[in-house]
Amino acid sequence: MLSNSSYTLIALAALLVTCHALSKCPEISGLPGIPGRNGLKGLPDSLASKFALANLKHRLFQLEAALALNGKIRKVGEKILASNGKKADFVSALQSCEEVGGTLAAPKNEEENKAIMDFVKQYNQYAYLGITKGEDSGQVKYLNGMPVSYSNWHQHEPNGKGKEKCVEMYTEGSWNDKKCNMYRLTICEF
Repeated sequence: MLSNSSYTLIALAALLVTCHALSKCPEISGLPGIPGRNGLKGLPDSLASKFALANLKHRLFQLEAALALNGKIRKVGEKILASNGKKADFVSALQSCEEVGGTLAAPKNEEENKAIMDFVKQYNQYAYLGITKGEDSGQVKYLNGMPVSYSNWHQHEPNGKGKEKCVEMYTEGSWNDKKCNMYRLTICEF
């Protein structure tokens, strides 16, 4: 035979089970559980941000190294040069580079010229440079409008006399003025 306190406990248990099953017992709460262990402290916001940035830089370095290993990119100074090996006319080549956040490669020194030439040799294709000629045939400028500060013209070039507004690079690294409708290798800089 059960005691009165046992009946009370059974009734209370039945009430709690029914109450919780129906989700209608706001004034009755269950017994607290056993406290768990404290978790690890998180990093302060400044350290977490620095850690995330360092991790991103490391992943970017790995990606650059893998692409460089496959001959898809070259790093020269602060620039990254890339080519997919495809040929296009000047406008299409420029558009392809701009769509991915870059512009046509334009060497500003001998080291950059050599890095671009490496792609030209690799694909055995002449490439457009991010350099154009203005109305005055002697006026040569980068795509941002600044005058060209470094040049590597082939002997007797430029000689287009106003018809050849674009600049291409030969496989040995020298430059030639050329019409912009020819299909040349696309090399972008970032």
